[in-house]
Amino acid sequence: MKPMSDAVGPGDLVLCVNAAPNHVTGFPVPLQAGETYRVIDVMDFACPCGRSDALLDVGIDFAWCQSRFRLLPKPKAQAKPQRVAAPKEKQRVR
Repeated sequence: MKPMSDAVGPGDLVLCVNAAPNHVTGFPVPLQAGETYRVIDVMDFACPCGRSDALLDVGIDFAWCQSRFRLLPKPKAQAKPQRVAAPKEKQRVR
């Protein structure tokens, strides 16, 4: 299994896919399955569960195991609407 920490970095969007209770303490987690979170920091520290090689800080509570998240693709550039030059109406001067 390839480690995720190579692909995930600060500022990336991740999708929470597992909001099960904390697998170390058993306490419920404040994360919601199906919600997206922005990664603040990636800590290169192996999770005690052995499923990932880094912990993610998403700004809620403390560090979370990478196995709870899936990396979302970066948004592609969107075309901005262009201003269309309309012909100017001329007034006849007599």
